[in-house]
Amino acid sequence: MRILFLGDVVGNLGVEMVSKYLPILKRDYKPQVTIVNGENSTSFGRGINKKVYKQIMSAGTDVITLGNHAWNNEEIFDFIDDTKKLVRPLNYPGKDVPGSGYTIINVNNKKLAVVNLQGRIFIDPIDDPFQKIDELISEIKKEADAIFVDFHAETTSEKKAMGMYLDGQISAIVGTHTHVQTNDDQILKNGTAFISDVGMCGPFDSVLGMKYENIIHRFITQRPTRFEVEEKGRGIVSGCVIDLRDDGTARSIEKILIDPNHPYKG
Repeated sequence: MRILFLGDVVGNLGVEMVSKYLPILKRDYKPQVTIVNGENSTSFGRGINKKVYKQIMSAGTDVITLGNHAWNNEEIFDFIDDTKKLVRPLNYPGKDVPGSGYTIINVNNKKLAVVNLQGRIFIDPIDDPFQKIDELISEIKKEADAIFVDFHAETTSEKKAMGMYLDGQISAIVGTHTHVQTNDDQILKNGTAFISDVGMCGPFDSVLGMKYENIIHRFITQRPTRFEVEEKGRGIVSGCVIDLRDDGTARSIEKILIDPNHPYKG
């Protein structure tokens, strides 16, 4: 099974980059499953709405994952319960949380569970992701042939710890949220594919997708500054491709990076 994953889609330019490059990447890499993190995909860079959801899906996405900004756009409550293709963090607290923290899809007579988790270090308070994923694996391990986890977290240490904790229990764990692609893509010793962060899809000439002038002003003055999504200029697409064996272990993981310094050569 081949999985194509694209990192946090940021703003209108991020949606444009996914709409442009995802069909090309699917043509060249021929994945059986395509997953995209859409938690920053609205025009103001927080949450997702139905229009953007449809745009990302129509580009060729099978599942959209979210993160700590899942509830920043109230429109999500109107449609998240009606689709199995949009998953929010599994470890959101409460008994009646809208939507689901995972979905299971059929892939060439195999079943792939796509799970969204959120970290707790330097991020909003939330239930223990280690406990929640333990409970879920016990529940679905007999049903799913492979398990893919998007771990939306701030620190490399928490992401790597989760990777080592789940090594051999799941097929792949990819990090999102920091918007900067890391260089630690690897197959862990028990067969789980891992990368701390796949990066983002959005404005290249920015600070993590935001207008850099505002960010610089805040650093220099230490005064509150409104963060605004950069909507113009050059774009970036970041992600990875993961190949799984029939037994669900990972054979390989390859980073994808398309930007002005790394033009696509496919």
